[in-house]
Amino acid sequence: MYDTEGKKYIDGVSSLWANIHGHSHPMVVQAIRQQLDRLDHSALLGLSNVPAVQLAKKLVDCTPPNLQRVFFSDDGATAVEIALKMSFQYWKQKGPCWSAKTKFIAFSNAYHGDTLGSVSVGGVARFHEMFRPLLFPTIRVAYPFCYRCPLGKQPRQCEIDQLKEVEGILQAHHREVCGFVVEPMVQGAGGMVPMPEGFLGRLARLTRRFDIHLILDEVATGFGRTGKLFALEHESIQPDFLALAKGITGGSLPLAATLTTSEIFESFLGEYEEFKSFFHGHTYTGNPLACAAALANLEIFKKERTLQKLQVKIRFLKQSLNRFWELAHVGDIRQMGFMVGIELVQNRSEKQPFPVKYRMGHRVVLAARRQGVILRPLGDTIVLMPPLSISLGQLKKLLDITYNSIDMVGPCK
Repeated sequence: MYDTEGKKYIDGVSSLWANIHGHSHPMVVQAIRQQLDRLDHSALLGLSNVPAVQLAKKLVDCTPPNLQRVFFSDDGATAVEIALKMSFQYWKQKGPCWSAKTKFIAFSNAYHGDTLGSVSVGGVARFHEMFRPLLFPTIRVAYPFCYRCPLGKQPRQCEIDQLKEVEGILQAHHREVCGFVVEPMVQGAGGMVPMPEGFLGRLARLTRRFDIHLILDEVATGFGRTGKLFALEHESIQPDFLALAKGITGGSLPLAATLTTSEIFESFLGEYEEFKSFFHGHTYTGNPLACAAALANLEIFKKERTLQKLQVKIRFLKQSLNRFWELAHVGDIRQMGFMVGIELVQNRSEKQPFPVKYRMGHRVVLAARRQGVILRPLGDTIVLMPPLSISLGQLKKLLDITYNSIDMVGPCK
């Protein structure tokens, strides 16, 4: 990208994790222009449009086979909000025996968006605490964050104990719980924290066992970020709801989708006077320009073999990150595919954070910007999430500048 003075930058965070194939990819631009000549917008309330129908089919084809229905919206928070409301209404309409299901379970330090429902299931205090009086109560369980284990255990033992905690909570509360909201494989805004291998698969089996909807929030992890098209593919998960946004249009236009099963869809069918409809809609839901961009995005994955080419970049990234351990204030390096978090600490051996007033992450980002790289931290965790199309040369430059920026910024520098 270029600023108003002509200086060029590497976009190291994909314009807030949304850009996939590089800015203004010709196929996306052409798709939008061609659609603009046909139809710019038409409400999806009681109608549809050709790109929306085509995109719904494409999304169903590339996600787990149990997901057969698509509800379009505008952003990731709304995609999650829709899943929460659908899950709640499903259990209400299932019958009196299920009417006590009114709550949701979510992980500590989770982030699912900034609407009130998605904030209610979120757990990042600096984003959410101010609004606590406005939110519905959520049952919270500890996330398996191995670097800062909430149970104070060794990583493998920690994973086992936290699954026991999840099982105990599901056993105790399953009659009052609609769904479990999860960022699959990686917590994004919580610090780029990967799940232990096998954890998500066992969690999915527990939700099935206790008749609780599994709601997967793939707003950040979807469309190649973890090395597969969707993070759920790492452990062959079939959720009840799947929330998508960010990279769905390649980062060009706002669009989101909530996918669910035919069983859940059919629970909203009935006579008009029963009022079983899902009364939720947005003016720009299924906008044909955005849907055309999303169709082009998926076509680029296929035509340019994006995921296949990504694998060598992921390996290069993993190998190159080892160098960052040379930096005294790097406490932890977390990677899942093309999602990286580098946590800065004042004391590595004690995992002691820097005082907030130092704003270490912010200072690193400013240092990187002066050298031609755009980053955005999560507190004192430096995030690297470049477009999947980045070349190895650009990736090396991104890593070198990030390394130099961390090295030149310290509490006494």
